[in-house]
Amino acid sequence: MILLAIAAATMPVATVRVAFDRKGEVQVETTGMADVEAGRAVTADDPVRIASISKLVTAIGVMRLVEQGVLDLDADVSRQLGWRLRNPAYPERPITLRLLLSHQSSLTDAGGYLLALDDRLQDKLADPKAWDAQHPPGSFFRYTNLNFPVVAAVMERATGERFDQLMQRLVLQPLALDACFNWATCSLAVKSRAVVLYENGKAVRDEPAFVAGCPVTPARDGSCDLSLWRPGTNGSHFSPQGGLRISMRGLAKIGRLLLGDGAVDGVRLLSPASMAALTTPAWTFNGRNGVQNEEAESGIQAGGFNCRYGLAVSFTATPLPACRDDPVGDKRGRIGHAGEAYGLRSGLWVDRAAGTGIAYFATDVPSEPGERSALSLTEERLAAGK
Repeated sequence: MILLAIAAATMPVATVRVAFDRKGEVQVETTGMADVEAGRAVTADDPVRIASISKLVTAIGVMRLVEQGVLDLDADVSRQLGWRLRNPAYPERPITLRLLLSHQSSLTDAGGYLLALDDRLQDKLADPKAWDAQHPPGSFFRYTNLNFPVVAAVMERATGERFDQLMQRLVLQPLALDACFNWATCSLAVKSRAVVLYENGKAVRDEPAFVAGCPVTPARDGSCDLSLWRPGTNGSHFSPQGGLRISMRGLAKIGRLLLGDGAVDGVRLLSPASMAALTTPAWTFNGRNGVQNEEAESGIQAGGFNCRYGLAVSFTATPLPACRDDPVGDKRGRIGHAGEAYGLRSGLWVDRAAGTGIAYFATDVPSEPGERSALSLTEERLAAGK
């Protein structure tokens, strides 16, 4: 463990990078260990908790329900939730899926966003700390994880299905991806290949005991009874904001879906019109209309990454002075998303004009700032393939 800690100070425990074009993979690179304790080397088929790229995949599920007429991006979500969702400082301003997906809802993470199995989302959102009292919905961008439990609750109430199972039906199974939100719906074979997440040389998530344990945050008494689930009551159970476990081969297929304007390998998942709604900027930084990073502006990601954002889609290489959002460093605009949690950094970026993309992750990433963006040096190297 001492040797692992020393190594972690200078290089990630594991990295996987898959480059692809519209037809398939063009390059696969892997280094390091998926599980140090077991001595298991990482592969491009190993599932990893991909952090905030999960939001993009959740948004794909939302757009499928929009196409089916089940959801409306611009309707007041209160009607689906069954209770009134309002920023108490702006009680007449409705909150919509479009505002939630684009982080313009006026929700914040100041009061936290993790809920126990027996918690209610409605109670969480009654806390004034959950809201930005200075900016009405639709006027300000604040990257907020709490938006996505609300999105998941709306999806559950609209369909009557548990979020993780619904995402299997809408996205993962049609694309033949053995992936899952949290671990409940992944196959045993996939669970056995889980990538352990490390931070400062210590395993912090998805070691074998964790994978075999409760697939959600337990109830306040420590119990894990999924029969307590009720549609839309909680929304955070299966971590729609960050809990997707997927391999880089699987994530590259999501990238190829973006390159294919909603279709990949003969499967049409979204219409071009839905893709346009998903990937058109809903917000562009003008110097005063948003916070460019997450709630806690500290560490590697402080300063200038979020400059344009769609419906859970980030845009890179924004040609504005305050923007440090070009991890590749070639000034070509790309769409996708970055992820950061539990020592992991991840990215999915596609250049639709060139028809190319990259999917990558690294675990136990050293605290080295990037040279050309607000991301880490490790992310920049993986993004650029250097």
